Amino acid sequence: MTIRLILAFAIGFFVASGIGAFLVPWLRRIKAGQAIREDGPTWHKSKEGTPTMGGLMFIAAVAAVCLTVGFEPMMRGEYGHIFCLLFALIFGAIGFLDDYEKLRKKQNLGLSAKAKFILQLAAALVFVFLMREFGYVTTNLYIPFFNLSVPVPEWLYFVFAAFVIVGTVNAVNLTDGIDGLAAGTSIPVCVFFAVVTFVWGEQFLSLGVYASGLAGGLLGFLVYNFNPAKVFMGDTGSLFLGGAVAALAFAYDMPLILIVLGLLYIIETLSDIIQVGYYKLSGGKRVFRMAPFHHHLELGGWSGRHKWKERELFALYFGISLACAVISFIGISGRYSF
Repeated sequence: MTIRLILAFAIGFFVASGIGAFLVPWLRRIKAGQAIREDGPTWHKSKEGTPTMGGLMFIAAVAAVCLTVGFEPMMRGEYGHIFCLLFALIFGAIGFLDDYEKLRKKQNLGLSAKAKFILQLAAALVFVFLMREFGYVTTNLYIPFFNLSVPVPEWLYFVFAAFVIVGTVNAVNLTDGIDGLAAGTSIPVCVFFAVVTFVWGEQFLSLGVYASGLAGGLLGFLVYNFNPAKVFMGDTGSLFLGGAVAALAFAYDMPLILIVLGLLYIIETLSDIIQVGYYKLSGGKRVFRMAPFHHHLELGGWSGRHKWKERELFALYFGISLACAVISFIGISGRYSF
C-alpha cells in the first residue's frame, strides 16, 4: 500500500508538471489571461494577463492517477476515488464556465453568484445522495477529539452536507488570491488524508490514492504557480480543488475535521463575511485593510508595519496548514486503533 500511495504522488507530480510545460505556453498563445480585481493591491496589476485555467494541470494529474494506480481498487469494487473525481470535476466544470465568461467579457466577473450557487448546491446534494447510497457516508456525525458519533436525521444531514460542501468550495476559491497560496495551503490537507489511509488500512486505499495523487498534482502545479507565477489555477482549479477537499472529508465520513484541517479556509471566508457585513452596517468602515485575510496581511495588517511578501505568506499558510493537519490527526486518533 505504501508503494501505491507514493506512486500516486509521483505520477500526480510528473503529469501536472509535464502538462504545464505545454499548457502554459498554449494558454499564453490564446491570450487566456487573468483579469485582476480593480480594488486589489496596486502591485497586483503587474499580474494582468497571466494565463489562467492552470488548474487543468492537477485535474489531469488526478484523473491519470485514478485510472492507473486507482485501477486495481476499481477491479475490487472500490469506487470512492471515482466518485470523488467525478464530483470535483463537476465543480471544475462550473469553474471553467466562470473562467470562460471572464475571458469572454475581458473582466473579473464571470457567472452570476446566483447561478454558481444553484449549480454548486445541486452538485453537492447529488454527491451526498450517491455516497449515501453506496455506503461511503452515514448519517452518524463523527465528532473529532471526542471520539463520538452522533446520529443525525437524514434531512438535516443533507442540509449540513450541502452547507459544508458549498462553503468549502467557495472558501478554497477565496484562498486563491496570491501566487501559490491555495495549492500550498491544500497540499498538507491532501497529505493528511493519504496518511490516514496508510494508518487505517487497505479498505481506504482508493481514497488514499486520490488524495496522494492530488497532493502530487498540486506540487507539480506549484512549479508554475509559485511566486512569481507563470499561470493561475483559475476558478477551474480552485472550484475543483474545493470540491476535492470536501469530497474527501465526506468520503472518509468525518466532515467536521474540516473545522481544524481547513482552518485557514475558514479564516479567509470569515474575514470576507465580516468585512462585507461591517462595511454595510457601519456605513463604509472596514475591519480589515482588505479581505480576504491574506490581502490584509499583504497590505500591512492592523499595525501597518510589515507588508507580507507573497513568498512569506506562502510559507506562513503552508506552515499553519501543516500544523492543522498534525492536530487533526491527533483529533481522530481514537476512531481506529493504530
